[in-house]
Amino acid sequence: MKAVLDPDCVLAKGLAAIRSQYQVPTSFPQPVLEAAEAAARRLPTEHVDRTDIPFVTLDPASATDLDQALWVEPSGSDLLLRYAIADVAWFVEDGDPVDAEAWHRGTTLYLPDGKASLYPPVLSEGAASLLPDGPRPAVLFTVRVGPDGAVKLEGAERALVRSRAKLAYETVTDADLPPQFAELARRIAAAEAERGASRVDPPEQEVARRPDGGYALAFRARHASEDQNAALSLAANLAIADVLRAHHTGLFRVMAEPDAGAVARLRNTASALGIAWPEAQSLAVFRTGLDPADPHQAALMLAIRKAGQGASYAPWRGDVLPWHAAVAASYVHATAPLRRLADRYVIRATLAIMSGQPVPDVVEQAFERLPKVMGRADALGGQIDRAVIDLAEAVMLDGREGETFAAVVTDVDVRGARMQLADLPVVTRIDAPGAAPGTALSVRLVDADPAKRTLRFEAIGSQP
Repeated sequence: MKAVLDPDCVLAKGLAAIRSQYQVPTSFPQPVLEAAEAAARRLPTEHVDRTDIPFVTLDPASATDLDQALWVEPSGSDLLLRYAIADVAWFVEDGDPVDAEAWHRGTTLYLPDGKASLYPPVLSEGAASLLPDGPRPAVLFTVRVGPDGAVKLEGAERALVRSRAKLAYETVTDADLPPQFAELARRIAAAEAERGASRVDPPEQEVARRPDGGYALAFRARHASEDQNAALSLAANLAIADVLRAHHTGLFRVMAEPDAGAVARLRNTASALGIAWPEAQSLAVFRTGLDPADPHQAALMLAIRKAGQGASYAPWRGDVLPWHAAVAASYVHATAPLRRLADRYVIRATLAIMSGQPVPDVVEQAFERLPKVMGRADALGGQIDRAVIDLAEAVMLDGREGETFAAVVTDVDVRGARMQLADLPVVTRIDAPGAAPGTALSVRLVDADPAKRTLRFEAIGSQP
């Protein structure tokens, strides 16, 4: 999501074309807006008062759809994560116009010039968002984190919470955060390493102006607070997954490891980018040592993120262990209900279980329907992300026709050769008969067309 930033709006014309091509919604139907306005006035009457907990939120500075508020406190040698998640289900009733529209959309769609939200702004950026301008209804998860990073869900309740501050990745300091925030994140990271987890979070790409007036794709530095905040979300999602699995229900996020062909392509990509990857070292071990501050390594992290067989959703099946290879555990999505439809139902199931109630039939039925709906929404988001990258690459190289570049063939299939440029985060096709994976090429840019979002290179020779 949000793979490219465009602070100078140089992609504006192309982004308008992408929005039109993929029919990105520009607004909500009037009945949905009216239902959302009415829902936003609904008072929280089933929520325990937890406004004494000094919650804070941590997000990009511009974000207003705030799903999570957090606090961390010690409990002996353990830490307790108090994680308040937007109580979207309090405002959205099964079958109402807002619910029907959310099932149609599936997720929030992100583009560099804005987003198409899952829910109307009066909810997603207003009454349901955990903004620091008054009490908000939330579902409060209490997660116990041991010294070894083991997690256990100890409680889930509807609660009234108050955020004390809207903190931003760009400006937050350690003093702004709970004193145990960094230690909790460290424990979760250590547990990931012990499990052999291999998540990668590449930095966002950004269209940056070059001194000569042209443009380049650069990588925005990733803030340490982003990774630490992601660890908190992971802790909650792992703990919730354990509870759902124990009760033989739920909707799980699952993903297989990249297959041998994908790993071979990644090795060629690493070669193209000048990154040493020992032959005997597995992908899982190798990628944990990559540095997102290095542009070449950041580009490889992005390639790794895209190389897997794709994450998907799966309901509980008693004969299949729900497994997410990158996390190396059973895992759910429950911490971003303002932006993902599935999270609302995972939260409802967890809340019911932890309250000693049966999971509602409508939630169990949703778990069966959601994989198709979320798969379609994820596919659309992926197509849009790819179109945005193609546009940015074409804008970046527009006017550089005739220049030569070093490249390496990453793989060959029925459509021909795919190559990675050595000095730019660009992967594209080229007509290079006889080229095998790993072949080093010299290539000339023939055409860069931002309107069509296409690049065309020709091979002018192999490199030793």
